Amino acid sequence: MYKTTQQSDSTTYLIFFLLFLSIIGLESCKTYNPMVDKQDKQPESREGYKEEIPATDITFDMVMIPKGTFIMGSPDSQKDRNVDEGPMKKVEVDAFYMGKYELVWEVFELFYTQNQKHFQTLETDKLHSVDAITRPSPPYEDPSNGMGKAGYPAISMSTYSALVFCKWLSTITGRFYRLPTEAEWEYAAKAGTNTAYSFGDEVTDLDKYAVYYKNSKNQYAKVGSKLPNQWGLYDMHGNVSEWTMDEYREDALAITESKNPWVKPTSIHPRVIKGGSWKDDAHHLRSSARFASSLILQKRDPQIPKSFWWNTDSSFIGFRLVSPKTEPSPEEQKQFWKTVLDE
Repeated sequence: MYKTTQQSDSTTYLIFFLLFLSIIGLESCKTYNPMVDKQDKQPESREGYKEEIPATDITFDMVMIPKGTFIMGSPDSQKDRNVDEGPMKKVEVDAFYMGKYELVWEVFELFYTQNQKHFQTLETDKLHSVDAITRPSPPYEDPSNGMGKAGYPAISMSTYSALVFCKWLSTITGRFYRLPTEAEWEYAAKAGTNTAYSFGDEVTDLDKYAVYYKNSKNQYAKVGSKLPNQWGLYDMHGNVSEWTMDEYREDALAITESKNPWVKPTSIHPRVIKGGSWKDDAHHLRSSARFASSLILQKRDPQIPKSFWWNTDSSFIGFRLVSPKTEPSPEEQKQFWKTVLDE
């Protein structure tokens, strides 16, 4: 009688245990979704890929940023808000891939003329296309300012230099790469939130997510040294500020379209810089904060005219790659490079 009761109890415990495991399994399968309209389809699942640069052993990671809508800009009530962060507007953004980290020196320096020899094994047509792309002139001084290169974000390049690099990388890999638009950047930084930072409004939590003036020890850090945001992107707040494709306009949110907005550039400056850096106070790292580039970034450059490639005084600015999920056609790509590089 005791044996039968014991077996019955064991069976009951087993059933409860299996039910517990199934509940835990269901909880672990939950995913984070961006804000989307109820009438919109469910956003694509977050996924990505690892890009392998031909003729090298160097790779970098790209994260899927799903299609969705978000509120661009910041509310009047947000502390330290600037007038150019409004009026707030609802913006729709198509899906794209974004660099998991800020672009590092190991990748950017492959673009240098002295490294051209590494790619002689490419197919003839691709090799000719790569060889036709002009490479950066030597910088006036060490563009890393002696802060380190291995694993650190590439800095001090102009937007022109960053965009020519993107064209070179697109040619090398066969996949279209560019800088993010300001809207894409802010959408990715907010990662479904409406708070000052992707983790909330409290500056006391910033140390966990960002390298900035308070904790930087007066230099940048290796990429990924802090926690990522909800979409798996590192250093969206701080470490180095990041170039976008947009020309800076104070009234940009008032004049741009609601779907995939982009203020197309008409000159080298001013361009929109986002994210804040190791040199900045906390409020400059807010997701909606925006800054304009200027000739001050080349103040110490003695060249006449000033370099198209390097900004001597921008050791706090780098960039992050974007690749649209739906790639533009060859004709559209050609028109794009003509627009952004004045070809």
